[in-house]
Amino acid sequence: MKRLINTPRGYRGAALRGTVLLALLLLLSAGRIFASVLVAPTVVVLSDLKRTGRIILRNPGNTPKEVSVRFSFGLPESDSLGNVTVQLDDSALTDPRSAATWIKAFPRKMVLPAGAQQIVRFVANPPKDLTDGEYWARVVVSSQSAASELPATPQAGEISAKINSIIQTAISLKYRTGDLDAALDVSQPKASLTDGKVVVMIDMTNRGNVSYLGLLSCRLLDAEKKEVMAMSQNVAVYYDLRRRIDLPVPDSGFVAPYQVEMTISTTGRTDVPVTEIVPGNRVEYLLAVE
Repeated sequence: MKRLINTPRGYRGAALRGTVLLALLLLLSAGRIFASVLVAPTVVVLSDLKRTGRIILRNPGNTPKEVSVRFSFGLPESDSLGNVTVQLDDSALTDPRSAATWIKAFPRKMVLPAGAQQIVRFVANPPKDLTDGEYWARVVVSSQSAASELPATPQAGEISAKINSIIQTAISLKYRTGDLDAALDVSQPKASLTDGKVVVMIDMTNRGNVSYLGLLSCRLLDAEKKEVMAMSQNVAVYYDLRRRIDLPVPDSGFVAPYQVEMTISTTGRTDVPVTEIVPGNRVEYLLAVE
């Protein structure tokens, strides 16, 4: 394995009669077309200079929705296989980087008519003397049908059921203060050939005081430097994170041994406005496939 570059970091159911079944569906990615209420944008950034912000809620359905807004805490976490999940954890509100207890939403509850939209405004009231850097929260938008009537009483021997789904969408909120520093450290990435594919495992640690938002790209090359395939994925590193990339290898047409060119950079993402990404260091590795 040869490390090429690490450039300097950047700047600052059915149920028996009379039973109502409640299905709770937690969706941690915003804007999905099957969501009861659509939320935009998917990231809210506040700062010392801009302590207010907003989101727009839209009801694309043909029935009214009861909507509530609250704050929680949850960061991307990974297991030993590189699978990444986000779990909302209200017990983590004491995390030193949590902003969930000092952000307020107006309004917090509403009934959104069919086809209507509503602006929800946020106001930050941070503690005094915050350490420079970024503070985080999840804006959790819950929605359900506004009119939820019990089913008519069934005849003897019949089974009746009614499902009232509560759908939650969680988006990210960040509060920034002072000098900002995006810096990523990668420790000993590895590439191995297993079952017809090259598996790249990457352990990342955030060394800055903001979340590192970047693009992770891998190019698989054969012994003659021909590109076998390439793949990219977005990364958001808050503390520590492991990511896995699978690169399938064709049965023919390429010559072993293989190697992987890997880069991670805060440039190249298209899902987040450039103005909301703190520029940081670029990491590059050339990995020999084991």
